[in-house]
Amino acid sequence: MNGVIKALGLDPNERALAKYEKRAEIVDSYETETEKLSDEELARSAAVFKERLDKGETLDDILPEVFARVREVSKRTLGLRHFKEQLIGGMALNDGNIAEMKTGEGKTLVATLAVALNAITKNGVHVVTVNDYLASRDAAWMGPVYKGVGLTVGVISPFMSEEARAEAYRCDITYGTNSEFGFDYLRDNMAIQKNQQVQRGHFYCIVDEVDSILIDEARTPLIISGPSEDDTEPYRVADSVARELVKGRDFEVDEKERNLALTEEGIAKAENIMKLPNLFTDFANSSLAHKIVQALKAHHLFQRDVHYVVKEGEIIIVDEFTGRLMFGRRYSDGLHQAIEAKERVRVGRENQTLATITLQNYFRIYKKLAGMTGTALTEAEEFKEIYGLNVVVVPTHKPMIRVDNPDAVYKTVEEKYSAAADEAAEYHKKGQPILIGTASIEHSERVSRLLHARKIPHNVLNAKVHDKEAAIVAQAGRLGAVTVATNMAGRGTDIVLGGNPEFLAREEIEKEGKDPAAEPELYYETLEKYRKSCAEEHEKVIATGGLRIIGTERHESRRIDNQLRGRSGRQGDPGESRFYIALEDDLIRLFGGDRISGIMEKLGMEKGESIEHPLLSKAIENAQKKVEEMHFDIRKQLLAYDNVMNRQREAVYAERADILEDEDTIGRTLSILEDTATAQLDKIFADKNDEGPNVNAAAVRLNALFWPGISRPLEGIGSEEELEELRPKILNEIRARFTQKTEELGKEISEQIFRYILLEVLDKNWKEHLLAMDELRRGIGLRAIGQKDPLVEYQFESFSLFQEMLTRVREGITEFALRVSVVTKEPERGERSRKWRESRDAIDIPAASSGTYGDDMENPGAVATAQKTRPIVSGVKIGRNDPCPCGSGKKYKQCCGKNK
Repeated sequence: MNGVIKALGLDPNERALAKYEKRAEIVDSYETETEKLSDEELARSAAVFKERLDKGETLDDILPEVFARVREVSKRTLGLRHFKEQLIGGMALNDGNIAEMKTGEGKTLVATLAVALNAITKNGVHVVTVNDYLASRDAAWMGPVYKGVGLTVGVISPFMSEEARAEAYRCDITYGTNSEFGFDYLRDNMAIQKNQQVQRGHFYCIVDEVDSILIDEARTPLIISGPSEDDTEPYRVADSVARELVKGRDFEVDEKERNLALTEEGIAKAENIMKLPNLFTDFANSSLAHKIVQALKAHHLFQRDVHYVVKEGEIIIVDEFTGRLMFGRRYSDGLHQAIEAKERVRVGRENQTLATITLQNYFRIYKKLAGMTGTALTEAEEFKEIYGLNVVVVPTHKPMIRVDNPDAVYKTVEEKYSAAADEAAEYHKKGQPILIGTASIEHSERVSRLLHARKIPHNVLNAKVHDKEAAIVAQAGRLGAVTVATNMAGRGTDIVLGGNPEFLAREEIEKEGKDPAAEPELYYETLEKYRKSCAEEHEKVIATGGLRIIGTERHESRRIDNQLRGRSGRQGDPGESRFYIALEDDLIRLFGGDRISGIMEKLGMEKGESIEHPLLSKAIENAQKKVEEMHFDIRKQLLAYDNVMNRQREAVYAERADILEDEDTIGRTLSILEDTATAQLDKIFADKNDEGPNVNAAAVRLNALFWPGISRPLEGIGSEEELEELRPKILNEIRARFTQKTEELGKEISEQIFRYILLEVLDKNWKEHLLAMDELRRGIGLRAIGQKDPLVEYQFESFSLFQEMLTRVREGITEFALRVSVVTKEPERGERSRKWRESRDAIDIPAASSGTYGDDMENPGAVATAQKTRPIVSGVKIGRNDPCPCGSGKKYKQCCGKNK
C-alpha cells in the first residue's frame, strides 16, 4: 500500500521533501550575493530582518535570505557549510515538524537555521537537549554562528544564580535541558514578585533527541515538592515487615505490569508481626499498610544498579531508556523512602506536591514546537496525537551502507553473553572498533567481566561514569577501541571513525594544566596535528569494516535498538550490527509468550547454538510492538488525567500572572470582597423548596468573613425583592470600610500588601488542592468496581474540588483584607510577640510617615500574606467576658483567651 501511495505521489513525506528542495534551490541562489557581504554586514542581519518583519513580512518571506546568511557565517566561523539535506531539515523544523535525520547528519548544525530565523523575532527561542553537557557544548559550538548574524546566546544549568538564569532567558536563544525549562516554568508560577520570574514566554522551541525527551521521559511528570511533617520511622518498620514476607506464598508479583499483591496468608502474617489484627482493614492503619506494600515493591520490583544506584548515601534513579542518572528526581507515593529503607541509607521525609506539570503539557504551551532525532518514525502516531507534530524523514547526504545482520537467538543468557564476547574478541584482533550495547548497568558490568577474562581492553559507559560519557563516546570509533554502553548513553556526541580530533586536542592541552579556551593558538595548532593523525586512522578503520555494533539484548522499544544501530554507518561510512538474544531475556519471557519458544522447539537447538530465522525476528518485533503500545497507553492515561488538572493549572497560573502585573490590586481586592458578599447573599433564597429564606446561615457567614454586625440589615427580610433593596446598602458599607482601610495603610503600602495577600491565599489553597487531587487520583481507580469510568469520575470530582478551592480563595482574601493593620515595631513586646510574628499569625509592619521604606523597615508584604489579627500586647488586663481585642466579635474567653 505504501508503494502505491508513493507511486501516485500522495506520500506526505515525499511531497514535503519536494517542496523543501525547491526552497533549498532558492537559498542556493543567494549564496553568491551573500559571499560578498562583510562580517559587519552579516552581524547586522538580525536587526535588518527584524525591521522587515515589523513592516509586515513573514518568516517564510525572509527564510531563504536568512538561511543563506547563516550558512555563510557558519562557513567563515566553523568551516562547515550546510548541504542541501541540512537546509531541508532546517525548513522542516521551522514549519513545526520533527526532522528525522540519521546519526552523523549534523542535526546540531541544522538547528542553527531554524533557531536563527525564529530568534530574529526577539521573542526568545528555546533549544532543549538531553543533558547539561550537550546544552553548554552546543551553545558554545554554535555560538559564533548566532553572534555572526547579530543574535545573543545563553545557557541555563542547575545551581546557577537567579540573576544569571534571568540573563540567559533574556538572550535571543537559550539552551538547556527539558527539566530546567520545565522547573523554571513552575518556579515562575510560584514567584511572589514579577522580577522573580525568569522566563519571558513560550514562543518557539526545538527539542533535540525529541524521542528521548517527549516519549521516554514523558511518563514522569515534573514535580516541585516540599517535605511534609510525616515521621520516617514507619518506613523502616514497613521494611522490616517486608523482609519477613516470602514471595509466592505471602505475596504475588506481576513483573509484566510491575505490580504486587499480598495473599490472605501474607496479610495475616504481616498483622501478626505488627501485632495489629486490623492492619489491612482498619482505615486508621491504611498508611502503614500502604508503606508495607511499597516496601515489598522496593525489594522485588526495583533492583540496585538497574533501576537506581546508591551514590554517597543517596538513592539516584537511573533513566531506564538512556542509562543516565536522574539527579533531583524521586519516586513518588513513598516508594523512594521504601528503597532508602531497603538500602539502609537515610530515609527522607515524604514530599508534598507544591507544583507539577507533565512534559507533554509543558511543551504544548509553546506556540510552535519542533524536534530532531535519528529515530522518530516508529512513534509517529504518538507525536501526532499528543503533540500535533508530523515526522519528516530527511534523506541522508550519502547512501547508508551499514549491514544489519539478523538476530542471533540463544537458549540461555550465559550462552548469549559468551557468544557476544567471543565476537568482540574476534573482531578486536582485526582492529575493528566495537560498540557493545547493554540494557542496564548490571549487564554492562557483566559484559565487562567477560571482556576482562578475554584480556580485551575496553571502556565502560554507564550512569556511574555519567560525567565522562561524551569523551568516551567521542573516541569509540578509534582503531581497536571497544566500548560497552548502556542503552546508548552519550547520544548527541558523534562517533567519528579514526577518533574525534577536537576531543583529543582538548584532552592533551588540559593534561598540561592549560585551558584550551584561554590559549586558542595552542589549541588550533594541536587540533591540526590530530586532524592529520585522525584522518590517517580513519582510512585504517574503514579498511577493517567500520564501527561494529553488538547488541546484547533487544530493548522494549524498537526505537532504542535503532538508536544503537544508528551509531554506525554515519555519513556513508561502512559498518555492521547484530543483536544477541536469549529466551530468558525479560522481553522474550514476559511478552514473547509461547510463540517464540514454540518456534525454537520446532527448529531445534543444542547448547551453545544460535538460531537465526525471519520468523523469530518477526515474533520479537511483535513483542516489542506490544510493549510500545502498553507504554503509549500509560502515557496517554497520564496525560488524560493531567489534562483535567492542566485546565485548572492554566486558570490558576493565569490569575497569578494577572495579579503580578496588575497595577490596581486595590481594585481587584475590592472586587473579590464584593463577589464574596454577593455569593453569601445569593444563598439566602437559593433553595426554592425551603420553608423560608435562609437568613441566619448567611448572616453568620457574613459576620465571620467581614465584621460583626454587617448582617444587621438582613434581619426580618422575607422576600427576594427586599434582599435586592438591601444589597446595595451592604455592598456600599463594604466599599466604605475597605476605602477607610486603604486610606489608613496608604496607597503604596496597600498595593503591596494586597498583592501579597492575593498571591499567598491563592498559593496556599492551590497547594492544598494539589494534595487533594493526589489523594483523589490514588483512589479513583476503585470506582471501576462500581462499573464507573474512573477518568469521568475524576473529572467530575476534580471540578467540584476546584470550585471549592476558588470559594476558599475568595473567602480567605476577604478575611485578611479587612483585618490587615500597620503597627509600629515595639521591641519591648517580648517573647510572645516574637512568636506571633515567626508563626505568621500577626502583621508587624513599621509605620511609615513618608510613604517610602527605610533600611530598617521590613518588607510590608512578606509578613502580611496570611494574617488575620493584630498582635495582642500584654499589659492591659482583659476581662474574660470582654469583647476580644482581635476584632472577631466574640467574647475574649471564646476567642483568643480560650486556652488561657
